Amino acid sequence: MIVESVVKPIRILLVDDNPNNLKVLSEAIQVCGWKALMATDGEAAIEQTEYARPDLILLDVMMPGIDGFETCRLLKANAVTQNIPIIFMTALADATDKVKGLEIGAVDYITKPFQQEEVIARLKLHLKISHLTQTLEERVQERTAELTQSLEQLKQTQLQLIQSEKMSILGQLVAGIGHEINNPIGFINVNCSHIEQYVKDLLLLVSLQQQKLPDSDPEIEELMEEIDLEYLKEDLPKLLGSMYQGISRLKEISLSLRTFARADISSKVEFQIHEGINSTLMLLKHRLKDQSDHPGIKVVTKYGELPPINCYPGQLNQVFMNIIANAIDAFDELHKNRAKHELAADYIYAITITTSIERQQKTVTICIEDNALGMLPEVQSRIFEQSFTTKPVGKGTGLGLAISHQIIVDKHNGEINCSSIFGQGTQFTMTLPV
Repeated sequence: MIVESVVKPIRILLVDDNPNNLKVLSEAIQVCGWKALMATDGEAAIEQTEYARPDLILLDVMMPGIDGFETCRLLKANAVTQNIPIIFMTALADATDKVKGLEIGAVDYITKPFQQEEVIARLKLHLKISHLTQTLEERVQERTAELTQSLEQLKQTQLQLIQSEKMSILGQLVAGIGHEINNPIGFINVNCSHIEQYVKDLLLLVSLQQQKLPDSDPEIEELMEEIDLEYLKEDLPKLLGSMYQGISRLKEISLSLRTFARADISSKVEFQIHEGINSTLMLLKHRLKDQSDHPGIKVVTKYGELPPINCYPGQLNQVFMNIIANAIDAFDELHKNRAKHELAADYIYAITITTSIERQQKTVTICIEDNALGMLPEVQSRIFEQSFTTKPVGKGTGLGLAISHQIIVDKHNGEINCSSIFGQGTQFTMTLPV
């Protein structure tokens, strides 16, 4: 089956109150293969132009009712018809009238009585100009769209480069810190076990000596009293216990650093989301405690039973870090303006982290919510824009949430949304495929 493309004929609207002029012009136009539309007054011309959309209008100036000038003005004021070229036909020879017509939007004048050859030549010229103008506008629009798309791709590439560089540097830094921390931790841990045994042996020796030699030397008695031997016996094991707790804490920090900065850039791996959140909270623990900027921030975790998901762990942890750190910054700002916001004396600063799984859709949801300042609608609408920030110079780059959006949406085919009410708090919800 052969389908022939139908070429839409060129349509010329002839507007003149003289039937003889309409007949002559119509015949000349049809010889060129164009379609002639006709109107005898301005009102009819406007009506036909709106529904027929001619390619060009040949408009008489002197007509009953509204004249050609007013008809032209009305057509140019209408967004639907304003780009249709208009050529005036007039018996007026006054240059002032011609200038007036050109000023209100006409593209040319034909003086009556007219020659058919001149009319056709001018129509062909302005149809060609109109076609070239339309083609140029379309090409400009296409090029603008291409440039806009290229700019957006460039922005995304810049974000990817920044994010990859950050993760690479962070991975190297954490690996170095972890190595440097682990060596002294191991050394201290081994020596503590020896010290514990030595202390036990010495205390046993002292106890045995007191039993075998009850009548000690006065100088020894004086020293025992000075060092408070009984308190020392009781406190030494406690000190050793505290040292072991410190070593355990350092091990947790080292593990959290390695978990947080896992730089699995080349391929996705299975990862337990809760490990990433916990490692992030561990690294931010110092900022969650009582500070001069704000009281302690309570963290409530409501974890569902999530399976490991296929993802880039280091990048997801970066998202958690950006969102939770932003919440802490909001609490800093809230505390500075505590009186302005009329907070109750028992107001508790809190961050709530909730996770759940949607088994039918095979997705997990992570929700991080705070009860800090919240955002104005105009700010909320722009938070994922690159380089947009409300923080003072030196405190924010405007890249954190833009990179977070790219990691969740582009890297993991997920979704990230923000819901905020000014004065009440902010909630970020992330949905990721399992």
